[in-house]
Amino acid sequence: MTIPLRIGFIPLCDAAALIVAVDKGFAAAEGLEVTLVREVSWSNVRDKLNIGLFDAAHLLAPVAIASSLGLGHVKVPIAAPFNLGINGNAITVSKALHAAILHQIDGDRFDPMATARALARVVAERAKIGAEPLTFAMTFPFSTHNYQLRFWMAAGGVDPDEDVRLVVLPPPYMVDSLANGHVDAFCVGAPWNSIAVDKGVGHILHFASDILARAAEKVLAVRQNWAEKNPEILASLVRAASRAAEYVEQPQNHAEVARLLAQPERVGVNADIIRRTLDGRLKISPDGTMRESSRYLLVGREDAGRPEPVQAAWLYAQMARWGQTPLSGEALKTAMAVFRADLYDMALRQRGNTGSAVPASLGAFAGPAFDPADVTGYLASFDIGRRAP
Repeated sequence: MTIPLRIGFIPLCDAAALIVAVDKGFAAAEGLEVTLVREVSWSNVRDKLNIGLFDAAHLLAPVAIASSLGLGHVKVPIAAPFNLGINGNAITVSKALHAAILHQIDGDRFDPMATARALARVVAERAKIGAEPLTFAMTFPFSTHNYQLRFWMAAGGVDPDEDVRLVVLPPPYMVDSLANGHVDAFCVGAPWNSIAVDKGVGHILHFASDILARAAEKVLAVRQNWAEKNPEILASLVRAASRAAEYVEQPQNHAEVARLLAQPERVGVNADIIRRTLDGRLKISPDGTMRESSRYLLVGREDAGRPEPVQAAWLYAQMARWGQTPLSGEALKTAMAVFRADLYDMALRQRGNTGSAVPASLGAFAGPAFDPADVTGYLASFDIGRRAP
């Protein structure tokens, strides 16, 4: 007997574990008949998961926390027993903004502090001549893209709520918006940064791993009450995703995985672009300049699949820093409880692998080391923020 499941996803490379789990038979081997439903916007994925049209979803990690806290929408407790991706985002800027930043930079162009300070100079020069504020796009208010953009620019002295405009765009619309001049830059997941470069309309300024060495990006999300009613099904799904993630990370499988993701009903872009993402070797400039990073996107390496509550705590701290919610000890506990390492360990124990219980450092390029036991002190160290009362 097979169990039918409907799972929503956004066309991004960090949906690879779900896509491969279905298309390579790992889900079927666990007795699951999974239908993957391609969506355009994160609000669609969130809402369909919340009301039960989806059994599970490829979801922004902060959205799982926001739903559990009732921020920005109805309150629906979410469980995240598996990380679908660590890192994977990048900041892409228009050709004009790239030239302006390099003109103002004092230091290494791959140093996010140097570029953030250069951005501050660009912003100040534009203000002097009465130019419109620069517009940066991100995928959702409760997203790592939003927080990574804010963290980066604020470190250089740019107030993201006063000095620039931040707007929300679905990932597939980012490139056209940059090409049409509607935005000056964006932060999004793969493969959309590479597509902007290949089309000659943008430069990849930073990998998100330049800003945070290890950042939880997407999670496999289910409703908490569904997890409680279907523990065996959920364990099977986690095992299927884990096996698929391991398959994705094997270099000899990258060509096949790229082909699977390139299908129109999956991510639907050129397989060569996806392959570069999987290899961690990206073209960052229209002139063909390449950059390599083994940490660009982690799917099945470095215990990437295991949810780390410290990651949830950092994301909640960003929500508090930028005025999306008041800081509360109880809410912090709720946020950390969304990342269910216990369910991950329980599922994988059945295949002889319990994972690691030691969380890795976030490795932020600026500010003090993050301690979830002292979020108040951590937030007090920053000059720029919008703490809610």
